[in-house]
Amino acid sequence: MTQLSSGVLRSFHHFALNVADLQTSRQFYGGLLGLQELRGAAVPPTLTALVEAGRVTSFRLPDGAVLDLFHEPELAPPAANPRQQFTRASHLAFDIAPEQFDPAVAVLQANGVEIDHGPVRRPTGRGIYFYDPDGFLLEIRCDPQPEDQPEDQPEDQL
Repeated sequence: MTQLSSGVLRSFHHFALNVADLQTSRQFYGGLLGLQELRGAAVPPTLTALVEAGRVTSFRLPDGAVLDLFHEPELAPPAANPRQQFTRASHLAFDIAPEQFDPAVAVLQANGVEIDHGPVRRPTGRGIYFYDPDGFLLEIRCDPQPEDQPEDQPEDQL
């Protein structure tokens, strides 16, 4: 069986989400989560017409990864309990510096974002899980620090 060699896939490039309300999602990802919205010449040429038509907006993370939000006004509303609705994608995780983890949790809570799960501590670091306005599960996580000792809890599946 032929397979790609290790390292051929270098990094996460982009993630595209369908959203019901582009302005609400723009505020959530750009305003609340602080992602840099791409404007003008920074917009990929393949998306320029869609951006100009108000159908898509894109955000770049510091590592170069891109989050594209596609406006789908007919998108079904989030399930009353998003944990019970099947989706092929599990969640989208954002990495954060360990010293920014607790302040980020406080900002989300101050803005009425319900933390669905966590904070959790694992050998891989700390994390919280919450939903965006369209019911997509997001994670903010950071690398473990020497003072962080994993709690006696099973590794969960998120």
